[in-house]
Amino acid sequence: MIDKLTKIHSVEKAYWFIVRKDEIWFEREAPYVPLASFAEMFLSGDVKKIICLGEHNGLPVYSVNSNSVALCPELNGDFIDLRQVITECEFTLFGFAAKSIQFQHFVETHKFCGRCGHKMKPVGWELANQCQKCNHRCYPRLSPCVIMAVTDGDKLLLARDKKSRSGRYSILAGFVEPGETLEHAVAREVFEETGLDVGNIKYFSSQPWPFPHQIMVGFTAEYIAGEINVDTRELIDAKWFEISDLPETPGKYSIAGQLIEYVSKNKKALHK
Repeated sequence: MIDKLTKIHSVEKAYWFIVRKDEIWFEREAPYVPLASFAEMFLSGDVKKIICLGEHNGLPVYSVNSNSVALCPELNGDFIDLRQVITECEFTLFGFAAKSIQFQHFVETHKFCGRCGHKMKPVGWELANQCQKCNHRCYPRLSPCVIMAVTDGDKLLLARDKKSRSGRYSILAGFVEPGETLEHAVAREVFEETGLDVGNIKYFSSQPWPFPHQIMVGFTAEYIAGEINVDTRELIDAKWFEISDLPETPGKYSIAGQLIEYVSKNKKALHK
């Protein structure tokens, strides 16, 4: 919900997420997310443009676009792509960072109504914009994605995606389509990308992934039938690896890394 922040200047300490496009202002040393009063952070600012994201450790967490504030020049930090600090940022604070980027992106891209073209206005009591003419209401976009660790006994299916920045092998993932369940999306994505049929699909966990506005929903699944037939439009390669001898894969900061670690530690217990 959006906080009107009538008492923002009286708040002694708060966590601040200042967003500039896809970057967030971080301090140069851990814990990176600035904890300060409004006066310590800013020379000036439009209080009405500040969004309250919630609380962390009993203190408020605020988000604001860099265009709406003037940072104090003595602050020691810079605007950084969230990917660069994902391995260092505390998990809960990363969630707030993800929310902040997505909220600010929504505010910047929904100033006018997509139905009639007139100006949109913040609802006030929830994060939404409403057209002042036709009353069309918009909410932040969230794109659900499934990500799955597919096993066949002591083997794990890994692939290299054409859009991967690191070029590392990882587990398969894809967007959920309208009209299907998450489990159907798992089976469809695996079949479309590798030609394999899977079953015994089980929920694992989820993670916000603001690149740009995904929610990653993790699953484990078991191989049923088929031979690998790589969809070369999306993948460079896909193959089975012995779980005891995996190549370099994403770290535990991502749900992909968490799923791979889970499979590695529980390969004998999976799907019993």
